[in-house]
Amino acid sequence: MPERLKALVRAIEDYPQPGIVFRDITPLLRDRAGLALAAELMVNPFRNDHIDIVVGAESRGFIFGTLLARALNAGFVPIRKPGKLPHNTQSRDYDLEYGSDTLEIHSDAIQPGQRILLVDDLIATGGTMVASKQLVDALGGNLVGITVLIELSALAGSAKLAPHQVHSVLQY
Repeated sequence: MPERLKALVRAIEDYPQPGIVFRDITPLLRDRAGLALAAELMVNPFRNDHIDIVVGAESRGFIFGTLLARALNAGFVPIRKPGKLPHNTQSRDYDLEYGSDTLEIHSDAIQPGQRILLVDDLIATGGTMVASKQLVDALGGNLVGITVLIELSALAGSAKLAPHQVHSVLQY
């Protein structure tokens, strides 16, 4: 099954900078069977974990996060770029594989002890996921799991999230 999904992910050389291979998931998103399969493979390991809230980082984490929240009968909380959330926020700075950025979450988005599943489309160097995890921790959430569609294994981003395991459907 992962080979079916890999066939739907387009590799774009030298984007957004020379030397980067961008994994474009838009063909997968367009394919109804591929999108359904991707969501199922991402959510299946967590079906019996009593997840309260699925948290997804802007912007592709919103796509998969809402699908997984629906499948788990859980709520969804977005983590956004600065200035996009209208209420009080917590923020974290982080490094990307080709720059740096900041993420924010509403200060009241997670109640202490709520069981959280962290979701994104891809993990590379781990910066986005580490910052997202720090935001969940700051609000007292109980991080139960982390799931992504794609892991760029050579960049070792998953190791930065230890002791949590990162469930990835596709590895490059």
